[in-house]
Amino acid sequence: MSTLVVLEGDQTGQELLLEALRVLDPSVTGVELTFERFDLSLSTRRATANRVVLDAAAAIKRRHLGLKAATITPEGQGDVGSPNRILREAIGGSVIVRTGRKLPRVRPVGGIHAPISVVRMAVGDAYGAKEWREGEGIDEVAFRTEQISRRVCRYVSEYAFVHAEKMGATVFGGPKFTVSPVYEGMLKEEMDAAAQRHPNIPYDPQLIDATYALLLSAAGDKPLVIPSLNRDGDCLSDLVMQLFGSIAGAESILLAFDERLHPSAVMAEAPHGTAPRLEGKNVANPLAMILAGAAVLSYIDDPQARSASESIYAAALDAVAAGIATADLGGSATTTEFTDAVISRVSS
Repeated sequence: MSTLVVLEGDQTGQELLLEALRVLDPSVTGVELTFERFDLSLSTRRATANRVVLDAAAAIKRRHLGLKAATITPEGQGDVGSPNRILREAIGGSVIVRTGRKLPRVRPVGGIHAPISVVRMAVGDAYGAKEWREGEGIDEVAFRTEQISRRVCRYVSEYAFVHAEKMGATVFGGPKFTVSPVYEGMLKEEMDAAAQRHPNIPYDPQLIDATYALLLSAAGDKPLVIPSLNRDGDCLSDLVMQLFGSIAGAESILLAFDERLHPSAVMAEAPHGTAPRLEGKNVANPLAMILAGAAVLSYIDDPQARSASESIYAAALDAVAAGIATADLGGSATTTEFTDAVISRVSS
């Protein structure tokens, strides 16, 4: 039996988490799964000075699986800050995977139809860089010192090919190594090395600017996996989500790895926020959170769990295709009605 660490959240984030857990109930999936829960609401994080976040991270390292609700990150200095940052550092998460996919009844941009996954660094690069300024007035100059590691470049590159094999996809894109052969070239070196380890996976490396251009101009009929630096991947993820006309069909996964380059911890979540205006109205879209739950099942080393993961994906998209959708996708279903439709399809 596997244990899923459940990280409860704020506002509609918590409401949608509960919907996803309804779908993951063993009576629905047939997968023996227990839940270990931690309250990561803003009030509890403040009351425990983030101790609850560290406890949750330790549980994910121990159990290997986590599902997180959207949480509030307060803006004021001296407050509890971002739980995602704390979790990422405590878990040792080094790669973020976000997948966009076409939703039934939603028109994509530019003819994009096949799924696109962005596999990006979760640490280093422009984020956390040392910054300073020198000089005054019009002669003032700003500096930034960034760093990436070969270890993380290897994790990103290897997982991009592993993920592409699962998707039947092409590994596509890459950094601007021609301008930055030492810094960005490190990721390109690891991409090329991973391509040698996975010779049967199609590999089409492109510079980052060409990647953007080709995403907008290509036919979009083949699945893609795009390995990237941290900041490039952050921007690419936002673009890819919008190419499909909605972020509702996407999930976000944080991965930590062992020395064999295998995932040692997985934490999935929806890429959207807490949507306070929708709280308590039973109208928010649970699709992305349900897909995040399905994604977690796919990392359990058990054929039944992987089959259940595929069933949830198929059931959720079939419900939308049948016109059972919340208002943001052009339907009139409530939050619970959509979840009920997914459960009935998984259970049948």
